[in-house]
Amino acid sequence: MDKGKLYLIPSPLGDNDPTEVIPGPVLLSLQHFRTFVVEEIRTARRYLSRAGLKGKIGELEFHELNEHTDSATVESYLKLFDNGNDVALISEAGLPAVADPGAQLVALAHSHNIEVIPAVGPSSLMLALMASGLNGQSFAFCGYIPAKTDERRSRLRQLEKISGQLKQTQILIETPYRNDSLFNDILAVCAPTTKVCVAANITMPDAYIKTRKVSSWKKEGLIIGKRPCVFLILA
Repeated sequence: MDKGKLYLIPSPLGDNDPTEVIPGPVLLSLQHFRTFVVEEIRTARRYLSRAGLKGKIGELEFHELNEHTDSATVESYLKLFDNGNDVALISEAGLPAVADPGAQLVALAHSHNIEVIPAVGPSSLMLALMASGLNGQSFAFCGYIPAKTDERRSRLRQLEKISGQLKQTQILIETPYRNDSLFNDILAVCAPTTKVCVAANITMPDAYIKTRKVSSWKKEGLIIGKRPCVFLILA
C-alpha cells in the first residue's frame, strides 16, 4: 500500500500575519492538504484560516499531538498516510519537531520509510543566534533546564563551564511565566564577564533582542514578562 508523505509546516512565532513570516510557496502548499497533525487544534485552525484556508476549515481533518498524547495514539497516526495521503505537521509556533512533541511523528515516519519534507519558516533559536552577536560557529541548544531553583542554578553553572571551555554559545528556552526566574538565576550564578542575550517576541513589532555582560545586566535590570523568549549564554 502506497504511503503519503509527511510535510513539516512552520507557523508564525507570534500573532503575525502569516504572510509576514511564512514564504508564499509554503502558504500556497497548504491548499494541498486535508489531514493535519497539530499541537493544538484551535490554534491550528486560526492559523490556517489566516493563511488562506478561511471557509475551508470544516473540510479538514485534525489530529492532536502534544505533551499529553500517548505513544499508542501517535502510533495510530500511521494510518493517516494510507492510500498515498499526505499529512502536514504543524507546531504551536515556529518549526515543527524542534523542542516540540511533533518529533515523535517524524521518528515514526522514518521508521516506516515515509518521506519527510521540511518547509522553510521562522526558527526562534536561529533568529536569536543570528541577532545575538555570540558564537554562531559553535553552539548548543539545551532546551528547557530544571525548574527548581537549586537544580536550575547547578545546570546553569555547568552550561557556563562548558561554554567557557569550548567557547560555545549555549541556547536555552523557558515557559514564559518562568522567564524572569530563569533570567535572575543566570545573573545570580554566572560570572560578571559572561555574555547573555535575551531575545523575546522575535519577529513581532515589539521584539526585544539585546546582548550584555552579566555585570551590565545587573546594572540595567530587565523584566521580561510572559513573552516567548530565547536565552543565549557565552562565557
